[in-house]
Amino acid sequence: MKSINPQDLSQVEFYRYLIGAIGPRPIAFASTLDAQGHVNLSPFSFFNVFGSNPPTLVFAPNINRHGHKKHTLLNLEEVGEVVINVVNYAMVEQMSLASAEYERGINEFEKSGFTPLPSEKVRPPRVAESPASFECIVKQIIETGTGPGAAHLIVCEVVMGHFHDDIFNEKGLIDPHKIDLIGRMGADWYARAHGDALFEVGRPRPGVGVDRIPPAVRNSNILSGNDLGKLGSVESLPTAHEVATYRASGVLDELFDEARYGCQYLPDLLHVRAKELLKAGKTPEAWLVLLQTEVNQNKVVP
Repeated sequence: MKSINPQDLSQVEFYRYLIGAIGPRPIAFASTLDAQGHVNLSPFSFFNVFGSNPPTLVFAPNINRHGHKKHTLLNLEEVGEVVINVVNYAMVEQMSLASAEYERGINEFEKSGFTPLPSEKVRPPRVAESPASFECIVKQIIETGTGPGAAHLIVCEVVMGHFHDDIFNEKGLIDPHKIDLIGRMGADWYARAHGDALFEVGRPRPGVGVDRIPPAVRNSNILSGNDLGKLGSVESLPTAHEVATYRASGVLDELFDEARYGCQYLPDLLHVRAKELLKAGKTPEAWLVLLQTEVNQNKVVP
């Protein structure tokens, strides 16, 4: 374990640990105006949604390496309105181009080739290519420090949202496969929320918990922490009668024969079978498999 006190490193050195470990981070592609009406478009990965009543987004432009405020922050101090445009995979290279350090007053819409669309309730334009855009009023700017790397938290209230029609599923919800979002990682790396990178985890319930799992199962070298989390999510454990009935069905005869005649360790065989069942979403049956040794040893099933 590598333990580091931020005070022992330079700001840049610890910054690299932060952005390497905390991710993928969603990207706020922020369009703003200065007092003269000049447009700025810049991405920020220190960003997320922080509430829904009212709908609240927060992002953080950092003081740059020269000790200067980002143009976005300067604009927001003059005109407290912003459109936060979501970035998907189809936009990533153009978005990256817009992040270059152009002189203040240069229009990054033009430099990066994005299409500005008029907003309905705020003055800055939104990005036509973005799958979702949020018109926002700046409610608060919070300074967290001074010097390079210091952040100003921009607390925004959403006053209008815009969503492309093709990102919705048949239930009217945003489909993660269709919106194809990206996230920022460390250095030059990004992540794409697409294909096999997407997976579902059921909503949590107050299950029995990992602490109710027998030690021989909890300390398995075969079952992972994710497997234990699934096992701990069930509302109740099978009874000794249910476990015995499952054994009598013959479904495990092959494993018991292999342990008896093939010199295999029965708990390992049972744990491998349970892991396969957990992967298939059959958690109750996995429990019936795992508790076979508990019943055979006349242990009480909780």
